[in-house]
Amino acid sequence: MKTANLAKVCLLPSAVADLFACVIQQGQITLADQYGLIAALMNSSLSKEEEDAINRLLYGMQRGWLKVVDEV
Repeated sequence: MKTANLAKVCLLPSAVADLFACVIQQGQITLADQYGLIAALMNSSLSKEEEDAINRLLYGMQRGWLKVVDEV
């Protein structure tokens, strides 16, 4: 059985905050950004503030407050 290779996600220090601001302002997030945020959550090197911001974005998508688009 083959095992999946999971790429390690390395974010710039302000990447989560910048993405959060853009997504909230536009009301939409790309599918690629969504998967990047989920992968970043699996990485244990995030600060509490970054985790909270990502969880808020994912919650907004789940509730339908943010539109998920293929590309912007």
